[in-house]
Amino acid sequence: MTTSAVEARGSDFAKLARKISDAGLLDRRPVYYAIRMSLCVLTVVAGLVAFVWVGDSWWTLAVAAFLAFAFGQIGFVSHDLGHLQVFRRRGPSTIAGRIFGNLGIGLGWEWWTDKHTRHHANPNHEDHDPDVSPAVIVWSQDQLRQSRGLPRFLARYQAYLFFPILTLEAWHLHIASYKALFRRGAKHRWLELALLTGHFAWYLALIFTVLSPVKALAFLAVHQALFGLYLGSTFAPNHKGMPTLTSESKLDYLRKQVLTARNVRGGVIIDVAMGGLNYQIEHHLFPNMPTPNLRHAQPIVRDYCAALGVPYEEAGLLGSYGQALRHLHEVGAPLRK
Repeated sequence: MTTSAVEARGSDFAKLARKISDAGLLDRRPVYYAIRMSLCVLTVVAGLVAFVWVGDSWWTLAVAAFLAFAFGQIGFVSHDLGHLQVFRRRGPSTIAGRIFGNLGIGLGWEWWTDKHTRHHANPNHEDHDPDVSPAVIVWSQDQLRQSRGLPRFLARYQAYLFFPILTLEAWHLHIASYKALFRRGAKHRWLELALLTGHFAWYLALIFTVLSPVKALAFLAVHQALFGLYLGSTFAPNHKGMPTLTSESKLDYLRKQVLTARNVRGGVIIDVAMGGLNYQIEHHLFPNMPTPNLRHAQPIVRDYCAALGVPYEEAGLLGSYGQALRHLHEVGAPLRK
């Protein structure tokens, strides 16, 4: 496809954007976010109160599961703050993001927003999307041919190992957040370092004060494993198993975002559990659209794509996992022969 053809098709998104804007779906929702952020804080506080009340008991592992969900919800709010969905200006968004992200759940704000911005700019692009880098999992046959070490070792049965690997995702986020602060040119290094360290100070102090050492380690392992599994399980259905792009791919903005994303059906329960990320196509097309507006944008986007003949992928939660895992299994097939 020629460059001029791509530019001409770029007007397709402009027409869709006008429809969305005219429907008022890019307007901020301050009352919604005030309620949602308050509920997130209350959920974490309730979990911490329950943790202290249960005390030095193995039942505290049930509290660990509840707090994994609560931390995940804080992560979703941090995500929305990073996209300027809550506040129009970056200043308030950054302040709130550092409180919820760095101090609340141990997620480095500057590192994560940079990484996630690059993902949105080039979703599923093998050269530019950090979410499909072959650090542990390989996502395509080209990556498989170039793989070495651990990724190649795991690739043979990576579909079976995918969810167990996600139990390490929270630790990966914590470690990557710290490592980013010690790179040359890191922004606001000392502020973010203080906030991250503050998170682990209150988190570990509470755990090891209330629980005996063995139970404290068990709580830490269960909570972080389930937290990582929860976060990873909400992001995995959105792009995994969808087409991957390379430098040879020539797509306009609308097609690049729609063809690499998948929506997850399921109603209100899925909306809450996935923090609105189940409307991934709409979110990628309009990253700063407030989460509660995404479901209203869906029929507009779906009908528009149908009129253009652009495939619009939807699946149930289990079906989306099945597509992702089958893709991973097919990628590793050459190693099983």
